[in-house]
Amino acid sequence: MRTLPTLRQLRYLVAIADHRHFGRAAEACFATQSTLSAGLQELENLLDVKLVERSKRRVMLTPLGEAVVARARIVLREAEDLAELAHASKDPLSGPLRLGVIPTIGPYLLPRVLPPLRQRYPNLRLYLREDMTARLLDALHDGEIDVALIALPFPTDELEVRRLGADPFLLACRSDDPLAKAKAPELEHLPEERLLLLDEGHCLREHALAACRLEPSHHRDDFRATSLPTLVQMVANQLGVTLLPKMAVDAGLLAGTGLITRDLADTTPARGIALVWRKTTPRSAEFDLLAGVLHEFAAG
Repeated sequence: MRTLPTLRQLRYLVAIADHRHFGRAAEACFATQSTLSAGLQELENLLDVKLVERSKRRVMLTPLGEAVVARARIVLREAEDLAELAHASKDPLSGPLRLGVIPTIGPYLLPRVLPPLRQRYPNLRLYLREDMTARLLDALHDGEIDVALIALPFPTDELEVRRLGADPFLLACRSDDPLAKAKAPELEHLPEERLLLLDEGHCLREHALAACRLEPSHHRDDFRATSLPTLVQMVANQLGVTLLPKMAVDAGLLAGTGLITRDLADTTPARGIALVWRKTTPRSAEFDLLAGVLHEFAAG
């Protein structure tokens, strides 16, 4: 029978591909550099190919090495899924779970849902990663995180999606702003030149543009923010008005700013909140359970 690569050897190779440095790759694998180098040499001897080129200045993969790394990632992910399947069958929502969350949800929803989640599932070890949606979904596909909490609409064709609810947009402005006099401002009356938005890359920006029925080229380019607190401060300093998710307002985003909010007329625009995960994961039942808990406490 042909001798097969071990998971440890494949893990060493993937770490080298990720870090392009033997020392850092060894640290990531909790191994010594000599152990990692020996493991790589064993793998290359076993396959009878050269996978990594190493010089004094750089570490790089051969073309065949790149192809082997891609396959190794799949093998390692499947092995992890196998272990997780066995664990989940014994004690759902226990042990490590890597949750990705976008910045316009995490600070406002998680403080409300994590304490009761921890109380209900005390053996759950939750590791959080905050990033923008596109990077989170890349990490999800690569197996770097297990599940992600995102806002919709966003392309999720290859993922399982569990909607947790809708998060309406509110108009936020100063109390002395003319728009503050209207109980329910109409979208078509919003001044495009005064609308402040998050910077490129934030899905909330696109959701806000869609809510106002604006083309991306029609918004102002001279002021942008990379976070909701910065956006709020810009409005407080008379630079314009903005649209904020109700979730953030309810969590106290406007506290101490003197800003007020108004519901929008007609059909209130909203973003969707959803939990997403890979369709191939064996932990789908667990994540369905997590989605139910998040929906229960988020709504409360």
